[in-house]
Amino acid sequence: MRRAAQSLLKLLRMLRRAEGGVAIIEFALIVPIMLATYIGCTETAALLTIDRKVQSVAGAIGDLVARTNKTMTKSQMEDYFRAATSIMTPYQATGLMQTVTGVNVAKDGKATVLWSVRYSGGTYSNQVAKYPVGAKFDLPAEMIAIAAGQMVIAAETDYTYQPAIGMIFNNTIPLHRSGLFLPRFGGTIDIQ
Repeated sequence: MRRAAQSLLKLLRMLRRAEGGVAIIEFALIVPIMLATYIGCTETAALLTIDRKVQSVAGAIGDLVARTNKTMTKSQMEDYFRAATSIMTPYQATGLMQTVTGVNVAKDGKATVLWSVRYSGGTYSNQVAKYPVGAKFDLPAEMIAIAAGQMVIAAETDYTYQPAIGMIFNNTIPLHRSGLFLPRFGGTIDIQ
């Protein structure tokens, strides 16, 4: 019996001395989980930040156009696009596509495209295939009720988020944000 007790005590002493090895093994097992969590949180935070910036770009370009009094030039519009693009700093603005559409809302609630312009990759286009002049434009019922007999500025921003590390999110994520604005001075806004 005494020999069994001594063996048990000897075994307990060995286990107590081996705690350092157990800690190393536990640390080695938990490090990948901690790293994946850290990288996942970092990528998610970057995605959310960029999504907010894309929303800010749509809001800024729509608000700038809505502040125009009656007419604006193509160069003014390009300046607005470039100013809104700078919101993406410090992130890359490549792949950012901004579209602004002037929509006429008739008194009967029918919404049609008056004009549509796009800025993508530093290139300005005064025709957008998705929104041809005179085509129907879908607006929420609440906006139609507010804007009947007026013009609405529809600003849209599209961006493709490319994860920096690609460990958690390994595919690109398309982001789309939009905003609707009424002209500040009433009436319609034309681009010359």
